[in-house]
Amino acid sequence: MLFSSIPFLFYFLPCVFVLYFLVPMRWKNTVLLLASLFFYAWGEPKFVVFMLASIVQGYVLARLVEKYRADRGRAKLFLTLSLVFSLGLLGYCKYADFFLSGFNALTGLHIPLLRVALPIGISFYTFQILSYVVDVYRGDVKAQRNFIDLAAYIAMFPQLIAGPIVRYSDIASQLEHRTHSLADVAAGARRFVLGLGKKVLLANVFYELITTFKASGDRSVLFYWLYAAACVLNIYFDFSGYSDMAIGLGRIFGFRYLENFDYPYISASITEFWRRWHMSLGTWFRDYLYIPLGGSRCSRIRHIFNILVVWMATGFWHGAAWNFVFWGLFYAVLLMAEKFFLLPALKKGRVLPHVYVLLAVTLGFVLFDAASLKDALHQLGTLFGAGTASGLGTEALYMLRSYGVVLALAALGATPLPAMLWKKVQEAKSLAPVLTVAEPLCTFALLALCTAFLVDGSFNPFLYFRF
Repeated sequence: MLFSSIPFLFYFLPCVFVLYFLVPMRWKNTVLLLASLFFYAWGEPKFVVFMLASIVQGYVLARLVEKYRADRGRAKLFLTLSLVFSLGLLGYCKYADFFLSGFNALTGLHIPLLRVALPIGISFYTFQILSYVVDVYRGDVKAQRNFIDLAAYIAMFPQLIAGPIVRYSDIASQLEHRTHSLADVAAGARRFVLGLGKKVLLANVFYELITTFKASGDRSVLFYWLYAAACVLNIYFDFSGYSDMAIGLGRIFGFRYLENFDYPYISASITEFWRRWHMSLGTWFRDYLYIPLGGSRCSRIRHIFNILVVWMATGFWHGAAWNFVFWGLFYAVLLMAEKFFLLPALKKGRVLPHVYVLLAVTLGFVLFDAASLKDALHQLGTLFGAGTASGLGTEALYMLRSYGVVLALAALGATPLPAMLWKKVQEAKSLAPVLTVAEPLCTFALLALCTAFLVDGSFNPFLYFRF
């Protein structure tokens, strides 16, 4: 079940909302847990077993870690068991065939692939369990005694299948004590509908352009650049849209999730870009991999090693394919270049740093979206005129006329300008009576428009099956 679907919008969510606010506080987490399990089981019920097994081991082993914290050896043993279980399950489901394929290619053997179906969202909930158990081991949080509360945190449907990666420490107190108000419900609903609009009205449109490009037999250089621009805007509006929907849903049910995107395309360096893009993932790798490896407080060689490991892991987390690994290494090289010598020059520039970031990110997402590493290299080369592709092309010119306006508007929407203008409107006291009526009407109008698009067409891709 997807957020951007009629069953979720008009059946599941209203039923959960009514039931949640009818029951007393002590039953609210139980309602959220049962609703989340139903939500997750909608597509493939058997995958619930994987998630429940992960939750149970996280609950039990975190309790044991805390119980034997004074005995460092035993505490570390239970921590290790939890890590092995979580990463082992993730590795089996997500990476087994990747490694088997590589082994077959190196040895010439033909070991049959396992063909394991990837449980949706496994990368997200695995990282939440890992961070929880590690934080208990470090003494940063207390182990949760109430299984329902812990399970509700891990399985919570707003952030289960597409993030953000919510840490237990950020919402531990909210699981036990949280407030609800009509104002929070209204604010959460507005944020959800805004994210829905990003997904349905923008991301889906750009994915149609991407699909048309991949099916085309007339791929000119211009068409490749239109495809690249569509990739950049599609992944941003899709992912930030899902994050908005998750944050909005969380607020409706009394939770305050941290922001996950902060206008990354206005960055003046790749370092800044990754502080603004998918912030929950970036801080997760920083706190649970980069710093434990030694971070930057080590020799230059070790520092380079740490960066390479983190960014290979980041790429590999996104998908079991070589193009994802090289996508991570691509950013590792850029970040090392900035850290060791490039940042001072970037800080002096005004326009060129932004051009450099946009170009790097565009090339990165072409690599990210490619079906294979070979395909990625071909596409990257063609962007700069390599190969036999024509310069313009009839189909590309048609697509430019068809999508040019929405591309330009979306590019503007990826900047803080619309939010700044909206803030000025909100701050204008003379407009307050108008906004009281206009704001909910606009929200309902946007919801109606999204609904019309969903009812009218079946094109509603979900990009996170690989995660």
